[in-house]
Order: sequence, then C-alpha cells, then structure tokens
Amino acid sequence: MTKLALRSLRHRTGGFAATFLALFLGATIVMACGGLMETGIRDNAPPQRLAGADLVITGDRTYEGPGKKNKQLALPEQAGLPAALTDKVRAVPGVRTAVGERTFDAAVLGTGRGGDRGGDRAVGHGWDSAALTPYALDTGAPPRTGEVVLDAGLARRAGATVGDTVRIAAYGGSAAYRVSGIARPAAGRDVPRPTLFLSAPDAQRHSPRADTVADIAVITAPGADRGAVRKDIAAALDGQSVSLLTGDDRGGVEHPEVITGGEDLVALSGVFGGLAISIAVFVVAGTVGLSARQRRRELALLRAVGTTTGQLRRMLLGETLMVAALAAAASWPAGPALGRWLFEQLAGGGMVADTTEFSQGWIPAMPAYGGLLLTAVVGGLLGTRPAVRARPVEALGEAVVQERWCHPVRLVLGLLFLAGATALALVGALVLRGPSAAGTAGPTVMCCATGFALLGPWFTKIVTAPLHWPVRLLGGPAGRLAALNCRAATVRTAAVATPIMLATAITTGMLYLQTSAADATEQAFAENLRADAVLTSVTGGVRPALLDTVRRLPGVDGAAASVTSSAWTERPHFDGEAKRGLRLEGISPDGAARTLAVRATAGSLADLKGATVALPEHVAHRTHRGVGDTLRLRLGDGTPADLRVVALFKGREGFESALTDVATLAPHTTRGLPDRILVRAAAGTDREHLLSALTTLTQRHPELRATDRDALTAQHAEDTRTQTWANLLIIGMLVAYTALAVVNTTAVAVGNRRKDFALQRLTGATRGQVLRMMTVEATFVTVVGLLLGTVAAATTLVPFALAVTDGWLPTGPPAVYLTTAGTAWALTLAATLIPTWAALRARPVQAAGV
Repeated sequence: MTKLALRSLRHRTGGFAATFLALFLGATIVMACGGLMETGIRDNAPPQRLAGADLVITGDRTYEGPGKKNKQLALPEQAGLPAALTDKVRAVPGVRTAVGERTFDAAVLGTGRGGDRGGDRAVGHGWDSAALTPYALDTGAPPRTGEVVLDAGLARRAGATVGDTVRIAAYGGSAAYRVSGIARPAAGRDVPRPTLFLSAPDAQRHSPRADTVADIAVITAPGADRGAVRKDIAAALDGQSVSLLTGDDRGGVEHPEVITGGEDLVALSGVFGGLAISIAVFVVAGTVGLSARQRRRELALLRAVGTTTGQLRRMLLGETLMVAALAAAASWPAGPALGRWLFEQLAGGGMVADTTEFSQGWIPAMPAYGGLLLTAVVGGLLGTRPAVRARPVEALGEAVVQERWCHPVRLVLGLLFLAGATALALVGALVLRGPSAAGTAGPTVMCCATGFALLGPWFTKIVTAPLHWPVRLLGGPAGRLAALNCRAATVRTAAVATPIMLATAITTGMLYLQTSAADATEQAFAENLRADAVLTSVTGGVRPALLDTVRRLPGVDGAAASVTSSAWTERPHFDGEAKRGLRLEGISPDGAARTLAVRATAGSLADLKGATVALPEHVAHRTHRGVGDTLRLRLGDGTPADLRVVALFKGREGFESALTDVATLAPHTTRGLPDRILVRAAAGTDREHLLSALTTLTQRHPELRATDRDALTAQHAEDTRTQTWANLLIIGMLVAYTALAVVNTTAVAVGNRRKDFALQRLTGATRGQVLRMMTVEATFVTVVGLLLGTVAAATTLVPFALAVTDGWLPTGPPAVYLTTAGTAWALTLAATLIPTWAALRARPVQAAGV
C-alpha cells in the first residue's frame, strides 16, 4: 500500500496539490494562532527604562475573582505603593539602593505661553530615578524645582534648548518650566516613549497620589545573593499586597497595558485557531473526497482483483498523510512568519501593546501539527469513505451511479450538530444579553455548518427543488441540462456547495456580528449622553476644581465631571459575573441628571454622594439589592468598597454602567482624576456658542481640549471599531482560506467530469454549449451554497440581534452580503469554467476513453 501511495503521488499531482495547499494553509494559520497564544501567555515586555534595576516592587495587579470560574483577574487600575515602604526596602541587607519611582502622564505644549499647543505626549518621572534608566545627560544639569530635563526627541520637536522655557502639562494642569538639560538614551538602547524628568518635589506634586509611588526599583549591593535579597525583601513587606519582579517581568511595570492585552490575545488566538482547524477539516474532507471519486474506476478495479476495503483505506490515508508531512515541513517557517505579521498588525491597531515581545518557540508547532494530523486523518477518512465502500460492479460501470451517502452514524451526527446549533441559538437569544451574546457565535455557526455538511445531499434537494423549474425556464437548453445534472447528482452538488456555504456563513455571520455589536455600542453611548460638549486634557485627566469655573461660563446649563473604570461585586452578592466585571462610571451628583440620559425608577440620583451607587435594574436583580441596601464592590485598583444603593434605573442590558460619585471613584483610578467634564448647553444656546465659551477657557488652560457632542460620539465610535479591527483581520484570513476551499473543491469536481464532457461532444454538443451549461451549473451551485450559508449565519445573527437590539435583523451595510455573494459566484465560476475549458481542448474520442 505504501508503494502504491507513493506512485499515486507521482502521477496525480493535481488533486494532491489541492490537498497539500489546504493542509499547508491550515497548519500555517493554526501555528500563527499558536504563536499569538504563546505571546499572550508569556506576556513579555522587556524592561527598558528599568533595565538598570535588579528587582522591581510594584502593587499586585491580580485579584481572586468572586466566581468559581474567575480565579485570577487582572485589575485595570494601578494602586501604587505607600512611599514609606521605600525606606523599609532600603534597610534590607544586600540592598545597595532603593528608589521610589513616581510616574505620571505629561505633555510638552511648546515653548512659551503662546507656543505650539499640539501636546507632545510623554511620560514624566522624578530625576532620582534617572540613574535606573538608559538616559544620561547630554548637555545641561539635573533639574531643580521649576526645571525639567527633556529627552532629545522631545527637545527637538519642541524646538527647545537648555535655558529655554517650555510649558509642561501634567496632572490636569500646566505650568512653565525652564529646560535645565537634554538627555539621550545610551547607544543601542531603544526607548519607545518620550520621557521627561522633573525634580523630586515637582514629580511628587504631579503624581496621582502624593503619599504613594508607582513602584520601587532596587539595586543590590555588589556580591549580594539576589535570591536571598528577594526573600528578605518579601519578609520585610509581609502583609503588603505587592509583587516582586525580576527579568523580563519588570517590563510589565513600565507597560501595565500588557497585562490585559495578553488575556485578549490568548482568547482571540484560541477562538480563531479552533475555527481554523474546523474549517481545515471541511476543506481537506471535500478535496480528498472529490479526488477519491475521480479514481472510482481505479479503486473499483483494485477491489475487483481482491484488494480489501481496509487496504484501500490505508492506501488513501497514507497518500493524505504523505501530503500532510510535506505540508508540515512547509508550514514550519511559514507559521511563525504569519504569526509575527499578524502580531504587528494587531499592535499597530491598538489591540496589543507595541512593547510586548512576540514569542513563538516549538510549543505552538505541536498543536498545529496535532491539528494537521487530526485534519488529515479525519478529512481523509470522511472524504474517502464513499469511494472505498462503493461496489466494484457499480464503480466499473460506464454510467456513474448515485452514491449511497446516508449512513446511520452520519445521520445521527448531523442531527446532533443541528440540535447543538439550535440550543446555542436559543441560549444566545433568551439567556445571554448584550455583547456577551457574541460568545456563542463561532460555535453556533460551525455546528450548523457541520450539520449541513453531514446532511448536505438532503438539504441540497430541499433547496434545489424550488430552484429547478426557474432555472429550466430561464436558462434554455443549457439551463435544463444544468438543472438535471444538479438534481441527479446531489452528492456532487452538495460537495461543491459545502465550501460556498461555509464561506458565506463565516463571512456574513462574523462580519455582521462585528458591525451589529459596534452599532449597538455606539447607539447605547449616544442614548446615554445628554451633554452638548466635553472638556478633556491632553494628558488624559482634568482637575475637579475646573468644574465650578465651567458652570459659571455663559450658556452653560450644567456640567459634570466623569470617570470610568471597572469593579466586581463581591460574594455573596453574585457568583456569575463577567470576567471584565461591572462597568462603573463616576459622575458629579449635581450634574448627572443634566448630562446623562438616566432616569431613576427608584430612589434619586441626587443622593449619589459619597459611598453610594446607582444600579441598572437587571444588575440589582442579579445581586438581590434594592434602594437602601449595601453592595460590596472590589474597585479597579483592588480596594474593597461598601456602597449604599441610592437609585435604580433602566438601561440597555449589557451596555449600561453602574453610577457612583466621581469623588469616590477617581482616586481609585490610575490617573486619580476625572477623565473629562461633560457640559450641557442652556436653553437657547447652540453648540457653536457653547464651544466658543469653552474655547475661551482653554486659552487660559492650554492643557484643555474642547469638543462637541458629535466629535465625542465619533471618537467613541472610532475606539469601538478599533477594538473590532483585530477580529476583522483574522476573520478575513479565515474567509480567504474558505475561498481557497471553494476554488479547490470546484476545480477538482469539474476535473472529474472530463468523460461527461466528451460524451456530450460526441452526441453533438459544441464547446460553447458545454461552457454555457457549466456557467448555469456554477450559478446554480452558488445559489444553493449562499442559501444554506445564509441560514447558518442566521442561527448566530438573529439571536444576537434579539439580545442587543429590539429587532431580529443584524445591522450593517448590505454591501457585505452583496460582496460575499458576488465573490462566491465569481470564484465558483472561474474554478468551473477554467477546468472545463481545459478539458474541452482534448479530442472527445480520447477524453471519452479516460
């Protein structure tokens, strides 16, 4: 059998090339997803600024979740460490020095008061931590109070030199500083973020909390045992919620965004890697099955001379495994290359921190090769089974007998997959609410598509029945013959329509899922906002003291400071909360009613002062809390808080936020300040006049930026679509793979019909008539695949639409479906007509004898 398999590879390169391409691309995609998963698991961000520290102490950013499924959660906010711990660490034997680092967002607004207001973003630090960084003074002197050291890039862009005055924005305000020096990183050291240094008192004044430091960097004494020093430090800080980091883990302190980005990358790669394996099984099974049907007479002859079905199955499976071995060798370099490219695209789109280090070793190759082997074996067994089990007398006959495809196992599996798709659809429509309903999208589509593929000939008959007569009437003689061919050979029609169905289901299902989720998020944001304008800062935080100033401006009816974060409800209130927790928005109590479209159904938003919270009604129901009850929350920085429920309100389930006092929430965020000030125009004041009044304020406070409601909504929409861009990228890759399946399967299926074309030619048909017949057939099969794919996509889209909107139709441009249908038809037509034209070039008498 092995020798026969090797000889088959030599003489049937066309069919095996299609199988090789399917296996190679499948293994490459899975290996690339494995690389993304390894990168997310390792979550390495090599230290740059803190490379000179032997050990970095930072606040613990993990939290034991309230539910059984949420054991380790990443806290979204940085809490900082008590500054007094620095002296305690410095006193540990073996510690040469310990520096309490102060880190804050800053921006260089330009030289002089009337300089460039563009806002060159930077990260600010105290000068006492400069010795740990790769920076060294190039010119000038260390900063004193009221002075700043700029890195060379910042100084160049601001046009500043030593002795000049620049305006620095930090901690919600701005002030003029004299440039005391210019610093440059050491040769060969890459520091991606612009940096500036202030004196220790100035850095303390601009830090979110004056009594805390962001981290403590430790340098051990020469000859000290670093392991022993680490143990001693841990003992000295016993009882403190801290993490002691060494090696590349130190980079997570510099770039805290890698903590949540790694989790997103693991989830993304896991979902799409599983989809890639599922699609590969479809592709390989279809390609191998059609190749085996092309050899029906050859296999029947082997059966007739005494070969058993087991021997034939081993031969065909051996052929597939040999091709799989070649595909595995080719995918070894291609997988990491694709993974790195995908990572770069995700980092460029903001899905992953660009400081994260891409990692791909030999471990991702193992699941990729395991998936490759599984795909080759399962696809080979499924695809070759009809040809192997065909009766020799039938297969050797001149007329091709319709295959017996229905087997009890296949029937049961097909019904089970369809039942699973129905159950998942019901869960998405009736149980899950809001964006979480998208969690069942991929499994639902694949279950429905698998059920359709297993029971393909039945569903093909159901779909072709109403299409049969219109095609015969409109297509002329070519249409009648094409309709009869498709109706008589339902197994072949189903085999060609399956990849079209799969491509349609994935494309329309996943793309419209993304557009529907984005539209629902944008609509919920716009419905909840009553403000006509918003004030933000170039450094991301605004001072609460500005609120009274804004309210006194002409044309202002109300204003409220706002900040957003996340929290988790503590036990025993709720044990099934989402991993991201409860979205929490801090708002000024006396401005909430004027700037937010929230109406209390119980209690009053006017009581939202201090340690209080207003809950959406469904959250109150889940946590069994009402007005007057106390809800224990774990805030974003890990601080527990007991908040009294003062109001309940209705909201779009899955998109709303719980409300609390901004003065309560802001200190527990990384910046320690409100994110923005929402402004409502007075009656009779249009937005232009309101913006004009706010612009006057920004002239006195150049760190502020004023935008209207439309700009705020547009920015939120852009942020939402940036988050979905990563999904669209990998969906596009999978769609391209399924498009290959369409071309592969169609081309192989047409190649099997060379003898049919020759017989038609011998009975008087011209080449043009055969080509017209195949054109109608290609269109017919495309319509069948599109209809089945649309039904498969609807099992996801309709439940999701019911979960997030008031209707049952998804939202999104019709061009998505039209492009999908047009592309499927064009690919099927090209994959049909090109092999048909090539087959018609041979003489009919010669082709009929093949």
